[in-house]
Amino acid sequence: MKFYLTTLLVCLSLLVSAQDYFFKKFEPFNQDIPTPEDFLGYPIGYQHTRHDQIVAYLEKLAEVSDRATITYYGNTYEHRKLVILNISTPENISNLESLRTQHLKAVDPNNSDDLSQLPIFINLGYNVHGNEPSSSEAALLTAYTLVASTNSTITNYLQQSVIFVDPTINPDGRDRHTHWANTHKGNPLVDDPIDIEHSELSPSGRTNHYYFDLNRDWWLAIHPESRGKLNWYHQWYPNVVTDFHEMGSNSTYFFEPMKANASKNPIMPKENYTTLNEAFAKHFAEDLDAIGSMYFTKEVFDGTYPGYGSSYPDLQGALALLFEQASSRGHVQKQNTGKQITFAFTIRNQYTSSFATIRASVENKSILYNYQRDFFKSALANASRSSTKAYVFGDVDDPVRTNAFLDKLLIHKVKVYELPRNITTGGKTFRPGSSYIVPTRQPQYRMVQSAFETYREYTDSVYYDASAWSLANFYNMPYGGTSSSQLGNEVTAVPTASYTAPAKSNYAYIMPWKPYSAPAALYYLQSQGAVATSAFKPFQITTDKGSRSFGYGAIVLPVGRQLISSDSLFTLVSHVVNEWDLDVASTQTGYSVSGIDLGSGNMRVLKTPKALMLVGDGVSSYEHGEVWHLLDTRVGMPITKVPIRNFNRINFNNYTVMVMVSGGYQQLDSAKRARLKSWIRDGNTLITIRSASAWAINSKLVNESTIKEPKDTAKSKTVKRLNYGDAREHIGKKQVGGAIFQVDLDVTHPLGFGYTRRLLPVYRNSTVWLAPSKSPYGTVGKYTANPHIDGFITNDNLEKFLKPSASLIVSPVGRGRVVMFADNPNFRGSWYGTNRLFLNALFLGQHIQVPR
Repeated sequence: MKFYLTTLLVCLSLLVSAQDYFFKKFEPFNQDIPTPEDFLGYPIGYQHTRHDQIVAYLEKLAEVSDRATITYYGNTYEHRKLVILNISTPENISNLESLRTQHLKAVDPNNSDDLSQLPIFINLGYNVHGNEPSSSEAALLTAYTLVASTNSTITNYLQQSVIFVDPTINPDGRDRHTHWANTHKGNPLVDDPIDIEHSELSPSGRTNHYYFDLNRDWWLAIHPESRGKLNWYHQWYPNVVTDFHEMGSNSTYFFEPMKANASKNPIMPKENYTTLNEAFAKHFAEDLDAIGSMYFTKEVFDGTYPGYGSSYPDLQGALALLFEQASSRGHVQKQNTGKQITFAFTIRNQYTSSFATIRASVENKSILYNYQRDFFKSALANASRSSTKAYVFGDVDDPVRTNAFLDKLLIHKVKVYELPRNITTGGKTFRPGSSYIVPTRQPQYRMVQSAFETYREYTDSVYYDASAWSLANFYNMPYGGTSSSQLGNEVTAVPTASYTAPAKSNYAYIMPWKPYSAPAALYYLQSQGAVATSAFKPFQITTDKGSRSFGYGAIVLPVGRQLISSDSLFTLVSHVVNEWDLDVASTQTGYSVSGIDLGSGNMRVLKTPKALMLVGDGVSSYEHGEVWHLLDTRVGMPITKVPIRNFNRINFNNYTVMVMVSGGYQQLDSAKRARLKSWIRDGNTLITIRSASAWAINSKLVNESTIKEPKDTAKSKTVKRLNYGDAREHIGKKQVGGAIFQVDLDVTHPLGFGYTRRLLPVYRNSTVWLAPSKSPYGTVGKYTANPHIDGFITNDNLEKFLKPSASLIVSPVGRGRVVMFADNPNFRGSWYGTNRLFLNALFLGQHIQVPR
């Protein structure tokens, strides 16, 4: 009985006080509109609200009120709805499409119509990190207040604005955390920070289904949540965008201004982070002061990287605003002051800042509209001052990867055109049909800069995230600047393939290995029973499509060696052409014009890879998710994900390749390491990434080494006295937080098959420095003499560690091998340029033999 009385009293206490605690200042309310408490059956803050309940409540508001309509802008991987509630006066809501059309004139630098009568467009975005849950609850309260309040303050806001409430940007992650918090909630509540409720296991709800941080994906545009939001965004171009977060439980509250932008010459107008930030900050401070909440500004966080929810809109003529609330990480937690921080308290701060944002937006409407118009006009003016009039790009050897890069430009509304004639720049010649041209003088010039320009000088050395984001390098895309302004037809969609299926053959079919989609096609063929061989030497041969040259790794499907019928094989090959945009040819002979013949011993039979990956406690969920996402969404290949606690249950006979992403792997004792090494010795492949590579070396799994500062040098160093207050900056700059470097790649090595250029950009965000292999043939990727392409690195790290080190090595272990990456080839699902290295390790690693 005591249990039920306690629960009832808590519910009644919250229910009675909810209106006073959250929104008393906005009374009175339309009694015909259900409150969140009425709808959910519990007060906001009593427990964590599931995403389906959030959506259902917003749908209910749209149903019962003429102030709101709902927009569905996509679905998550787990098929949860992505929604926005559109809120304004009934007149504005009924005229929303017309308002949108008029508002778009503000982003047209050639338009000068009077827009002073338009409402301000505000996008309140919540909960991009699923385990930072307070903001979605605040979204419910905000939506209710805007829809139900008849207070003159609210009705004035609605007359002057259109408000787009996006309650949950990351529904999959939110529900993962919601389940955790509600499952482990105590009664009475437990505020001890070490309680399981406050100690979510990895992978946490911060990330989406594949464990990606969606607050890094606005620029990269990999996931359906981001792509849906970007498509919506470029239909509306809101003037103000919020980005609500949570931080450590012992902190207070953060709002902008941020720490100064670390770029030496920020492409964002100064007015954004000075005049506008300061204008809004006054409102935030005033409203938080009124409820007695502590806060801070300017000390941390920066908007240097363009892919945050609080930075991408800044490059679209909007004011993007970051908020960070100390988290209760559950329902109540004791802070280091001894005071409790409650879930309801965190929600109230986010709710308060939501309305402070609306108030500041309405009061600064004319300034915001003028800023947005000037933003796109200044883009044209800045481009006109640049000597680079356009960028050309395209990889004739890989139209699939070229199209993937083109897709990213188009989703950001960058104008791209067909290349009308040959252009040579930077020693590379770009030709019509395989290349495109991007003029710099366009409204999205700042997006063009972000995609193609590289930087090496910065005003700061400590970053909240990456210091390099030139997309062209992510995609290993040949590109160059040009003074030419001649354009072909505008490209508005990624072109579809025009390859035809090969003629039916009774001898063999040949598939190039250069295109990005080739590994996916190979796995499909293998999974359907086809026998495939890989050319370990180049050749030229007569085909149904003429005499053709094939490089390292070309896939040959010999008809006579198949276990399936020739008709079935032809059907599979025809499907591959259409599904993966591959130009497959057939031949009636095994005799090559030059190079190896099709019956050569250098044609290696490929076994279907059977892969597993260790995951779980102590293993990077981000990198685990990157591998899983790559194989799921781009290769269609399953990988068994084994929690490290279940290591002893693994039947190693069922697998040919194992992946170990960054992690500590302390759970693997000497007996487990011996078992792993024995499996490798039997001819299998272990792939290690970043700190897992260091682990393999330190565990004596391989006979390799890392580069460290010489002990005698370290001992003889004179300790220089420094100011304590500068410690964070001095220590932080020793890290490599995310920069791009150039590697010399052995394209004759199976790990380099499919690459046609030895110079390859790679992404580094670690201080794992692999020494070159002890075998002269084992260093597949070595940093060049001048490797720095983009991003921040100290001269010490560059000269002492990076330049002498290797990016990719292979170390022999018995009849098997360990493929060791110093860098992450699958970073954030966006490194199309280095994915192939990883996939080669999966598919071709079985045939790597490292001469000693």
